[in-house]
Amino acid sequence: MKRRNLAVSILLFILALFWLLVAIVPFGFMLLSSFKQSLELMTAPIWALPQAPTLDNYRTVLENNFLRYLTNSIIVVTVSIALVLILSAMAAYIFARVPFRGNRIIFLLVIAGLIVPIHVTLIPVYLLTSRAGIYDSLYALIGPYVAFSLPLSIFILTQFMRQIPREMEEAARIDGCGPMRAFFSIILPLSKAGLVTIAIFNAVTLWNEFVFAFVLTSSPGVRTLPLAIWDFQGEYSANIPMIMTVLTLSALPLILAYSIFQEQLERGIMAGAIKG
Repeated sequence: MKRRNLAVSILLFILALFWLLVAIVPFGFMLLSSFKQSLELMTAPIWALPQAPTLDNYRTVLENNFLRYLTNSIIVVTVSIALVLILSAMAAYIFARVPFRGNRIIFLLVIAGLIVPIHVTLIPVYLLTSRAGIYDSLYALIGPYVAFSLPLSIFILTQFMRQIPREMEEAARIDGCGPMRAFFSIILPLSKAGLVTIAIFNAVTLWNEFVFAFVLTSSPGVRTLPLAIWDFQGEYSANIPMIMTVLTLSALPLILAYSIFQEQLERGIMAGAIKG
């Protein structure tokens, strides 16, 4: 039995090491290339260390509206995630804790939003934003981002809230706690792991979203980071180190966010697995 457990542990370690290499090798190549000059990448071995490390690529990128793209992405993602957390938490509370006729049917209709292809909605969303007068603005992105993030977020939070003992709410009601106060004082704190999980999951998805940002914006002043990569690729298509620099700077915020909230994310995933 001990040998079998040891073999399983070794196999899992090898698989984890392999996955680590798969994840870190592209980022390592991207980071190394960003410190090279264009000709050096063409003439030297691809994995060679930079012969004369330079920050010129970073200086050029930061001087070319990259910070504007970054600011736009931060604004759109932050506002969208805040709205998703508020709306999905309130909806999940109703579905999980408030019995009413049609609860299950409405819940299934909300979850059915997961099967709607994003590309099918591009033309209707474009027409809607144009007629509403918000085309080519950050407001045009927030609406679709929130709408397409809600079904999965509501599903996850509903499963979390269903596992919270009802006795806690009943005890709170005896003490004079109303539904609204019970929601904010009991349900939300106990659903923190689920909230952090959907916040990080949706943040990664929205941070890298390209299609809606490409269709619903046209001015450089309101475009987000994925479009920055697109624009820089068009301007510096032959300068691979410059493209690698843009990709590195675009990935850094997500890496920092994951480093900060890593423990909460792992707790949320484990809690969801156990409760599921």
